[in-house]
Amino acid sequence: MENAKLLVIQGIDQGTRYDIGDEPIGLGRDVVNTISLHDTEISRCHAQVKSEQGKYVLTDLNSSNGTYVNGESIRSRELKNGDQIQVGRTVLLFSQTLDRASESNAAQKIAFVPERDAEDLSSIVSSIGHEAGHDLVSHVHDLKPDSVAQSLANLQVLYRISEEAVRNSTSIEQVLERILDLTIDVVGADRGCVLLRDVDTGQVTPQAIRYRRGVDQSAPMPISHTIVNSVVANRQGVLTSDAQSDSRFTAGQSIFQAGIREAICVPMQGRYELMGVLYVDITTSPQRVLLDGGHAAKFNDDLLRLMVAIGRQSALALEDNRYQQALVQAERLAAIGQTIATLSHHIKNILQGVRGGSYLIEMGLKDFNEEIVRKGWNIVDKNQTKIYNLVMDMLTVSKERQPAMVEADLNETVADVCELMQARAAELGVKFERRLADDLPASQFDPDGIHRAVLNIVTNAIDAVEGQEGGRVIISTEYDSLARALNVLVSDNGPGIPQELLGKIFQVFESTKGARGTGLGLAVSRQIIREHGGDIFVESHPGQGSLFMLKWQLIQEPAPMDRTAPG
Repeated sequence: MENAKLLVIQGIDQGTRYDIGDEPIGLGRDVVNTISLHDTEISRCHAQVKSEQGKYVLTDLNSSNGTYVNGESIRSRELKNGDQIQVGRTVLLFSQTLDRASESNAAQKIAFVPERDAEDLSSIVSSIGHEAGHDLVSHVHDLKPDSVAQSLANLQVLYRISEEAVRNSTSIEQVLERILDLTIDVVGADRGCVLLRDVDTGQVTPQAIRYRRGVDQSAPMPISHTIVNSVVANRQGVLTSDAQSDSRFTAGQSIFQAGIREAICVPMQGRYELMGVLYVDITTSPQRVLLDGGHAAKFNDDLLRLMVAIGRQSALALEDNRYQQALVQAERLAAIGQTIATLSHHIKNILQGVRGGSYLIEMGLKDFNEEIVRKGWNIVDKNQTKIYNLVMDMLTVSKERQPAMVEADLNETVADVCELMQARAAELGVKFERRLADDLPASQFDPDGIHRAVLNIVTNAIDAVEGQEGGRVIISTEYDSLARALNVLVSDNGPGIPQELLGKIFQVFESTKGARGTGLGLAVSRQIIREHGGDIFVESHPGQGSLFMLKWQLIQEPAPMDRTAPG
């Protein structure tokens, strides 16, 4: 069974992954799409991915800016593993892999012929050092016209190999398989495989194997241990054949017993170390040998030289992939460390508040003083709310989710936030105003999500004017009929946000409140609004206060999946 995924590798939603099943999947800016993207250059219902007889087909739904696969405009196309889909400014990588239970292991398709085994009849016809791949055209002026043409063709092949090597991929196996497919096609081989070298043991193990179309895949691919070890030890590419040393020919035995096998094995020499070997082979059938009046070698020194260059490109691709994995791992560990340190700091502060309140409760109980008990409980209750908000923010920011869309009244949701924060504003001496529009149309949104998003923004605004004489926060709603969008605006007359911080305020753990803030509130609010197909816009100047506008498209009923109207 195959698993198909789309991974956003470029754009505002970078890093988001979507699983693809048997049901049609809509892709667009509208929140009703399974793949709802926040790129403003994408149409509301831009494209559709549909499963057809085990294959996945991408169809453009008359989008305004078109749909592209690997840089080519398409109307409808079957997706292949590794294809890159561009919609607007967003690029998605299509990945299709086998489940582990049914995946064919490369090691199971390869049969190593032991060293000095009687069945190992291959002999080295020619060899070449791994440096030869660097100078494919260095002597073009000395070559005959047909050789010049071959050298230019080799350059074209290397260009295609290099392009494959730098394409984004979910795994190194995919990169190696694409390179093998190109290599087999170019050199005319029947099979090809990559064996990678273990850094610790020095042993080479199969990593990827590919076949030319029409070649029997049931028979294992024989690989000579002697040849592989020679390539690893000498860092030389070799061309081998069993035609010269096969006793069947010298003894006059019938060549109908087997064909003549040729193979090329080249080192995958990276910048600093040998990464493995690249191995391709071909078998000329006995019937073809007789029809041709003898055996004419199909592999030659020119192909060997080209294979050495391909081995070099494959090694560089493998090195870059490993460096990228190491960098991602280092960044992941750093992010985990930062998360733990930040959350530990905030949890410690909350626990200190809980301990302080508990101390007052204990003291009040000893003295039978209800007033002290009540005061202590208020402190505990306040910090309990902080813990709840922190946990909810962590859950929201940690994963993508589909908003629970229901028909609701935006004014009611915002009014509930106002009532919730009115007491806190009065406690801090902040004037709190609400201006709710009376012309808001009925719409669908996630009331709990929008409530949380607005609450975080309002809380920040009240905190910004805390202790300021004449501090004021205004919350209002409006309907933008031209853009068909709902707006919630929260403004304050606080100190404002410095320009150098405006670009960072929505990042996780970035806070302008110092120890009082977790740095999650704004990130959570923006994520919720983006899940509704909108965004948050900020205007702020030092000394002039701030204005936050939460804006998202009006949704009154779900759009049909096969909608073809442009966005």
